[in-house]
Amino acid sequence: MPSAADLAWLIPVLPLFGAVATGLALISFNSTINRLRKPVAVFLLTCVGAAAVLSYAVLAEQLAGAPVVEHLFIWASAGDFSLPMGYVVDPLGAVMLALVTTIALLVMVYSHGYMAHDKGYVRFFTYLALFSSSMLGLIISPNLLEIYVFWELVGMCSYLLVGFWYDREGAAHAAQKAFVVNRVGDFGLLLGILGLFWATGSFDFQGIADGLAAAISTGSVPGWAALLLCLLVFMGPMAKSAQFPLHVWLPDAMEGPTPISALIHAATMVAAGVFLVARLEPLYSQFPIVGLVIAVVGTITCFLGASIALTQMDLKKGLAYSTVSQLGYMMLAMGCGAPVAGMFHLVTHAFFKAMLFLCSGSVIHAMEDVVGHEPILAQDMRLMGGLRKKMPITSITFLIGCIAISGIPPLAGFWSKDEILGQAFISFPLLWFVGFLTAGMTAFYMFRLYFLTFEGEFRGEDKAMQAELMAAANKDTDEEHPHHAGVLHESPWSMTMPLAVLAVPSVLIGLLGTPWNSRFAALLNPEEAMEMAEKFSWGEFLPLAGASVAISASGISVAVLAYYLHRIDLSQLIAARFPTINAFFANKWYLDAINERLFVRGSRKLAREVLEVDAKVVDGVVNLTGLLTLGSGEGLKYFETGRAQFYALIVFGGVIALVMLFGVLGNPLA
Repeated sequence: MPSAADLAWLIPVLPLFGAVATGLALISFNSTINRLRKPVAVFLLTCVGAAAVLSYAVLAEQLAGAPVVEHLFIWASAGDFSLPMGYVVDPLGAVMLALVTTIALLVMVYSHGYMAHDKGYVRFFTYLALFSSSMLGLIISPNLLEIYVFWELVGMCSYLLVGFWYDREGAAHAAQKAFVVNRVGDFGLLLGILGLFWATGSFDFQGIADGLAAAISTGSVPGWAALLLCLLVFMGPMAKSAQFPLHVWLPDAMEGPTPISALIHAATMVAAGVFLVARLEPLYSQFPIVGLVIAVVGTITCFLGASIALTQMDLKKGLAYSTVSQLGYMMLAMGCGAPVAGMFHLVTHAFFKAMLFLCSGSVIHAMEDVVGHEPILAQDMRLMGGLRKKMPITSITFLIGCIAISGIPPLAGFWSKDEILGQAFISFPLLWFVGFLTAGMTAFYMFRLYFLTFEGEFRGEDKAMQAELMAAANKDTDEEHPHHAGVLHESPWSMTMPLAVLAVPSVLIGLLGTPWNSRFAALLNPEEAMEMAEKFSWGEFLPLAGASVAISASGISVAVLAYYLHRIDLSQLIAARFPTINAFFANKWYLDAINERLFVRGSRKLAREVLEVDAKVVDGVVNLTGLLTLGSGEGLKYFETGRAQFYALIVFGGVIALVMLFGVLGNPLA
């Protein structure tokens, strides 16, 4: 009987089969398939559910100590060159398979309620299944080339899902922005992959690491070239995992449906970059400078995301910048040479951030019944407040997520984030300090989101505020988005059930990574787990952990005083005293404005200049050639008389001209 690992190729194939079958049916029988919403949803849920069951079986085998399984076949060959493809199952891949299928399955259940009245319901579920298949294929890829194929498929699905509501201008622009920014990173990734193959003759992760080390030692590849190739490959994770300065696409991607925010921006697509860096750890560990670059980029991203989240009033964008910040923590861990810590935070963050995004979707779903479907109104926290009384399940699970991400023990975020900070303290104390401050900022802005949304009095019926927000966006809600005012209510079971399920790992899964007995590390790297247990010291752990909890508690306390008890007015205390800093954060470090001026307007100006060159130079040469041809033809036609005497006269005239020329210049052949 084959093992689960031998059947792991079915994990991406099952969702792919569902997506292809539904997609072909949509193309062939559109109106009929769109009427069969529930059967299609059940079919696709079954496909993803079967993939999840197989993923859990694979993880169980790895937990039981099963060896790494790799099945390859020759996809292409020419002479001595051969290109293997296939799949690999190891502890890292098993963890990611279980994580992605779990989140994907819960998001699909949630989407049944959230997208119930959307005309694109079936198309949405098809995209979800296709995206899940692409991400699962990426996870089990055994080499860089195969990863790149699925990497691009994931990017394509992201474009389709972010721009799902393509009739909305904001969604269309957000999808284009995500596509273009990711192409920048993917171009660097492709150059790096091709360069590494040139240097090593391999696409295999360990083969590349060993081959590059040998090439450097023999002098066939200079050290600077090896560093450049490593950094080019890192450009892919920079874009996919929203690292500075290629992070700008992620907040705008909130224009897509909220379940997509939970699936792509919490657990899957943005995790692909961190996952790839972990896969390339044998390569990157040879170059401390590359590790330093990754750690610095992660730290900047960590602080940037948190600082911008401090000023956001859009609920989903606040969570989006929080995601950017947490991805920075993961990259900081990778740069510190602690991939296990980074992957542990990826897993814990996936559960509580997916829950937070789904909670925000539950809130938006309820707000739309009161203020209408205009995102500017339904997502702005200035129109929320007091939702805890009407939406108890959503509020409780959101609060659990806030506590988890703030790093309060014993919830999941404490153990994973504290492990990263501990590694950073050992490797780069300055970067640890930035991460330490960011932990306090995280606790503050997350509880700010909670209090503005769920506590106090409901502000959704404030017509003056609605008019102000719509005027700021140059829109008229009454004319463009008419609605019937409803009452706030809790979301249906299909939306609240995934929240309750995700709350359990958000609370408990961190206990798998306790530093004195890390079962997570024991699965991914048993030697590191043993070393952690042997070197563990309460004298070292308690001061760092205590400081981390203290800074988080301070951030929570400030949020309580400002937004729950209303004892302090931060707008007067900080914003009024430091308007430049407040404007800097509120305007997202002006990075969008810089990109607009340098790249968007710059590329348009360059395009206009190229058009001028094309019109005046290229077209001019072509038109001149045509005129010369036409003119010469018009002139020569008078010499085509058909009379032999005339032709003889021309020949005679030519001979006389040559004789005269030779007489003046002399014989050139003499």
